[in-house]
Amino acid sequence: MILSYEGIKDAAAWQKAGISLPAYDPKKLADDTRKNPLWVHFGIGNIFRIFIGGIADKLIQDGLMDRGIICAETFDFDIVDKIYDPFNNLVLAVTLHADGKTDKQVLGSLTEALKAQPKFAACWTRLKEIFSSPSLQMVSFTITEKGYALRGADGNYFGYVKSDMDNGPANPSGAMAVVASMLYERFKAGKYPLALVSMDNVSRNGKKLRDSVVETVKTWQEKGLVEAEFAAYVEDEKVIAFPWTMIDKITPRPGDDVASMLEADGVENMKPVVTSRSTYIAPFVNAEAPGYLVVEDSFPNGRPPLEKAGMYLTDRKTVNLSERMKVTACLNPIHSALCTYDRMLGYTLFADGMHDPELSALARKLGYDEALPVVEDPKIISPRKFLDECINERFPNPYLGDTSARIATDISQGLAFRFGETVKAYVARDGSAAKLQAIPLAVAGWVRYLLAVDDEGKPFELSPDPMNAEMTEQLKGVVIGKPETLGVKLKPILSNKNIFGVDLYEAGLGAKVEGFVLEMLKGNGSVRECLKKNLTGRQ
Repeated sequence: MILSYEGIKDAAAWQKAGISLPAYDPKKLADDTRKNPLWVHFGIGNIFRIFIGGIADKLIQDGLMDRGIICAETFDFDIVDKIYDPFNNLVLAVTLHADGKTDKQVLGSLTEALKAQPKFAACWTRLKEIFSSPSLQMVSFTITEKGYALRGADGNYFGYVKSDMDNGPANPSGAMAVVASMLYERFKAGKYPLALVSMDNVSRNGKKLRDSVVETVKTWQEKGLVEAEFAAYVEDEKVIAFPWTMIDKITPRPGDDVASMLEADGVENMKPVVTSRSTYIAPFVNAEAPGYLVVEDSFPNGRPPLEKAGMYLTDRKTVNLSERMKVTACLNPIHSALCTYDRMLGYTLFADGMHDPELSALARKLGYDEALPVVEDPKIISPRKFLDECINERFPNPYLGDTSARIATDISQGLAFRFGETVKAYVARDGSAAKLQAIPLAVAGWVRYLLAVDDEGKPFELSPDPMNAEMTEQLKGVVIGKPETLGVKLKPILSNKNIFGVDLYEAGLGAKVEGFVLEMLKGNGSVRECLKKNLTGRQ
């Protein structure tokens, strides 16, 4: 049983193993898609493969879409070489239910994988061909929050972004410049309309994508690298639309236990790999069953009937409220608050941390007491029911195998949305956020986590994050057991609006966060004691 076009022809073996196969011919689908591309996706990792790929698969299975998704990668090219090409772009989707049951299905909706960089000449030529096609309707993205960023915490362009701005559309490297370059190809081919759809966990993600693409194009125009007419084309949302979305499906790293289960079923070569860019990926993807995708219905060149596969198609305001509900109240802030404490208190799985009395109290206080009161109901999804599902069913799911180390990856990139928006809401409503307790504890936990020493004094490895080096340098010299070594080191961190979206001192929280960090620096066990004292009142 080999995951390939040829390997899935023996349907009986797969059926015996309880693995569903496509009811369509994936190879024919790929050929049809190549001739008339419909949908391109950038950022071809795990959540895309099982969730977006699953949505496309359902539409194809039901006869509602006759082409698949073309996959483009700008960051980690090992994914193409190790996971897509060897398996004919097929995905083995494994759904892990909270009762221990699993669903297994082969998805054939991903039709080709391209390395989206000029140095890969054949891929680059093919990408230009795709974007020049009048049939292309949408380009979606799951490139993580940092994929849209043009500047660092200091406000200056990243080095590669500066090069992209100087080089123009001929030789881009970053995702935003690659997209802008492809739009230039589409402009030259016929000024065809298109929807660029961010599906990342970023508040107002469509605006963030649009701002970065437009800034890139405008800078090129100012440098004389593209025409003013091209800039106008990109800025016209009736032609180039940037719909806003809310996406939600917890998709952990591929589990070794899942790989063993599949190989015991007879499926070969299922072992996960770690790429040179530290991506954990496998021929299969494991994820929870719940999934939400709310999309602004703005597609100037048409779209597949996405609502027939479970997407919510609605207006921008409703999308924004749904995204804010998830990112600032119900899911992401609790993830960010607890994952750092998990690392310090010795929990590997996020589900295990949810059974810890202090961490459970932190999750509930943050969600129910602090975030929900300032979140507007989007109506299509109840915030209270959504939070109940997260707290009581999704987060404690022991079969999901989601690690706190994964959740902590790139954590700095989301703090402004996950905590800062709630802080700003209290400042707007009350004049100060000083009454908050869980959010400053969450921020203090992130600071203490950055020292990379757990509550027993044992070192651990920080999860990858673009700000790790900078934050570690700013906290250099801070010693656990010697709170006085903290000094004034937190001032530039807690006042940095690029990190938190707000100056925490101006919001009335800076001193409180400092106090919590000082408590956690007293010595071994002080992280636990700080949580007990400030959450449950226990000493």
